[in-house]
Amino acid sequence: MIMANIIDGKGIALKLREELKTRVEELSAKGTVPGLAVVLVGEDPASEVYVRNKGRACEKAGIKSVQHTLDKDTTQAQLLELIKELNADHEIHGILVQLPLPDHIDEQSILEAISPNKDVDGFHPFNVGRLITGNPVFEPCTPRGIMKLIETTGVDLKGKEALVVGRSNIVGKPIALMLLAKHATVTICHSRTRDLEHAVRMADVVIAAVGVPEMIKGDWIKLGAVVIDVGINRVEGQGLVGDVDFEKACFNAGHITPVPGGVGPMTIAMLLVNTVDSAERMHETKAQEA
Repeated sequence: MIMANIIDGKGIALKLREELKTRVEELSAKGTVPGLAVVLVGEDPASEVYVRNKGRACEKAGIKSVQHTLDKDTTQAQLLELIKELNADHEIHGILVQLPLPDHIDEQSILEAISPNKDVDGFHPFNVGRLITGNPVFEPCTPRGIMKLIETTGVDLKGKEALVVGRSNIVGKPIALMLLAKHATVTICHSRTRDLEHAVRMADVVIAAVGVPEMIKGDWIKLGAVVIDVGINRVEGQGLVGDVDFEKACFNAGHITPVPGGVGPMTIAMLLVNTVDSAERMHETKAQEA
């Protein structure tokens, strides 16, 4: 018997995208159509699916999506030249380079070449620095989506013990900073943490983003805790499972995200939100300069 409230990421994302349509229509009526450029290098099957889904989501929201698909042998210099062109294109408000890139291309150099004002992924050092200092321009899409999911539960993070399992630059580190900004007491655990079970048992909020199937056991979860499972792991005979033992965790958690249907849909929704935010800022700047 499931006891936890299931956080419907798919439904929340759909509502966000519907609200976004209105903002896009208003902005378009003023002469600015939000534009997102997505760059794909090579033929990674998973990346191709992600890019296709992003394109469809943009279309439904009224955002102009421009896809650049480059050969796997594209040089770093050629990719940098494309980014330079996109940085200068006034009809493009967001630039996303799909990761991973081929081994011969330095990812960090590419991410740093994207204009901080069009960095809708929030990975540029400028935007990371703004996040650290509490003045974000672009917040990374998955962490921003996670914060929205927590917000829908009605749980006040102030003073809560929040645990982040995973320390990636994409999810773990930025979500820890965003939780801190909401006055939570934040602990970060990882593969070398000595007593993960104890840390989980103490947490009012658990963000699992470690990439290990059902690493966090259901009976570790504190009664009433909010559990956000970022993990998407394919397990033979089980299909997709998260980093948390969902079935057992439901007996203890107050709120929990399913896998799939939890965090995943929110990532694309927040990419669209970041793109429209960027378009609105650029439109306002242009209007002030006129």
